[in-house]
Amino acid sequence: MIVAPVIVAPVIAQADEPFVRWDWVGRNLDNLWAATQEHIVLTGIAIGIGLIISMGLSIVALRWRKTYTPITWVTGLLYAIPSLALFALLVPITGLTLLTAEIGLVSYTLLILIRNIVAGIDGVPEPIIEAARGMGYTERKLFTDIQLPLAMPVIIAGVRIATVTTIGLITITALIGQGGLGFFILRGLQFYSAIGTTQILAGTVLSVVLAVTADLLLLGLERLLTPWARRRAVM
Repeated sequence: MIVAPVIVAPVIAQADEPFVRWDWVGRNLDNLWAATQEHIVLTGIAIGIGLIISMGLSIVALRWRKTYTPITWVTGLLYAIPSLALFALLVPITGLTLLTAEIGLVSYTLLILIRNIVAGIDGVPEPIIEAARGMGYTERKLFTDIQLPLAMPVIIAGVRIATVTTIGLITITALIGQGGLGFFILRGLQFYSAIGTTQILAGTVLSVVLAVTADLLLLGLERLLTPWARRRAVM
């Protein structure tokens, strides 16, 4: 795990220094890979837990419609709290831990996921639902076999947004020692030199690559889970 950097006096750049120190990149490939793995793990935990909680709350909102407004109000309030403020509130309670990071990260996924899950289920055409009920489907089977698969494109669209957002937010959690690639961005800000610039660029570029890769993988998953959508698009 990449630990939070110790604050040191800024290192001033030399006049003849290059803009990027490729030799530093070569020496730190193992550290960059370790930070990337940590970034992936933090993202996976946040999205996984967020999806489980969001699915449960969405089922409640779909079953009892009056709960949808308070659920989205609370999750919207969590989403509106600035990340630094939220982590500052959590640190005295849960410390500089993985739990602190994940509480913040999960809370930012809930509003996005809940809205997309409910919108996806509501978007299933009513004639399809009525036909399934006429065939003897129970409400549970109707949800799992009909509504959920047909809502999958909208749900995965929400997962894609939440995933990209989470990958960006993880760079902030470097301030509490749980930042993955954000460690290099934070460390680079301490150096007014090519080494600092290189660390900032390395953390930023790898975060962007990770976000784009995750988005493309989820898009591929959507196409895999919804083959009928591709056939309809061709027709």
